[in-house]
Amino acid sequence: MKDCIHVTIQGRVQGVGFRYYTQIEARKLGISGWVRNCPDGSVEAIICGETERLDSMKQWLKHGPSYAQVEHIEFSAGHLPDNCKDFRIV
Repeated sequence: MKDCIHVTIQGRVQGVGFRYYTQIEARKLGISGWVRNCPDGSVEAIICGETERLDSMKQWLKHGPSYAQVEHIEFSAGHLPDNCKDFRIV
């Protein structure tokens, strides 16, 4: 069974490759969804997959790539359009 989670990440998360490395990690784990920068400086994502894989992705998102500094992360229920089968930067 696939679950979808909406994620908001705050801190030093723009300009440090966060979206790029999130896409790499998601594809490695077989996660579908998307990631994008927000005007307020945060990063937003939808991650969908099997529970165990989502748990791994959530752990990775808590620190992100080496140049990022995650100060706050929020997880909530999310929804992914049916036509999204891979992981994209939007």
